Amino acid sequence: MNYQELIKNAKEVIGPHCKVCPECNGIACKGRIPGPGGKSTGLGFIRNYSDLKKIWLHMDTIHDKMEICTKKTLFDFEFDLPVFAGPIGAVQMHYSDLYDDMTFSEALLKGCKAAGSIAFTGDGVKDEVYIGTVDATKALGGHGIPTIKPWRKEEVIEKIRLAERANAIAVAMDIDAAGLSILAAQGKPVSPMTVEMLKSIISSTKLPFVIKGIMTVEGARKAVDAGAYAIVVSNHGGRVLDETPSTISVLDDIVEAVKGQIKIIIDGGFRSGIDVFKALAIGADAVIIARPFVTAVFGGGESGVSLYVNKIREELENAMIMTGCESLKDITKSKIKCTL
Repeated sequence: MNYQELIKNAKEVIGPHCKVCPECNGIACKGRIPGPGGKSTGLGFIRNYSDLKKIWLHMDTIHDKMEICTKKTLFDFEFDLPVFAGPIGAVQMHYSDLYDDMTFSEALLKGCKAAGSIAFTGDGVKDEVYIGTVDATKALGGHGIPTIKPWRKEEVIEKIRLAERANAIAVAMDIDAAGLSILAAQGKPVSPMTVEMLKSIISSTKLPFVIKGIMTVEGARKAVDAGAYAIVVSNHGGRVLDETPSTISVLDDIVEAVKGQIKIIIDGGFRSGIDVFKALAIGADAVIIARPFVTAVFGGGESGVSLYVNKIREELENAMIMTGCESLKDITKSKIKCTL
């Protein structure tokens, strides 16, 4: 199976909401929730994608032959590339019933591990969703990052304990899910959290704790104060608040403010190894990709996930060759031109 075959397969089974567009840019699906679209006008999703195209790479191929290395160590674990799959839940609601949350996460986790990456897994209103993804992580020796919604504090800590028993590499909270009205509609509301609440949650575990949903310097500093291991610069794919800036447009200020104090991951609109290169050049430690992994799972299961990860790695390696970067540390602002 090649990538085009994967796309063809996905189109046939992914359901009515996602069109598996040639460019996954948020335009055809804007406002489609349930579905993969951004909220209301969809501008958060659309900007994530379009703003990445306003960053250009400086080509330079006058250099010695290189042994390109894309390896990255995070969470005290070495990955073959700094690209991870994002947490995706309610796949039957947003896509089709070919997969449920547990079988989807199992394919995602296995495919990522086989390709030298890792997957963040989702959470949901029904407890069995999170339990199932944690069980899948445990079956892989802890190779997964369970992601918890901002429920009440006691429930969050209970779910952290499950992640610990699964020997998970890390645990995360997508605090930007505080804006998911669809959860409240299902009878289980989420809410924002204070720095003190986050401190209490983070201090309850020795696992590296990731806070996903940071979009300002102030938010990044609060995450540092709370004791988080890493942040994810994220607007939840534009699905929780309309008309937000793109994630790439706020990355530089966040890097300038907290680089060295906390690990910085970013998601939102990333579709290729070239996109990943741009974020690394600005100062991100790693990139999360979400929607294309849905296509990968529906189009090819575990093998489709590995195929997509390998595609991203090959694109990143090619960008590094063509810009004179032998390792990730060589990918700096000097290698790009930003026209944002």
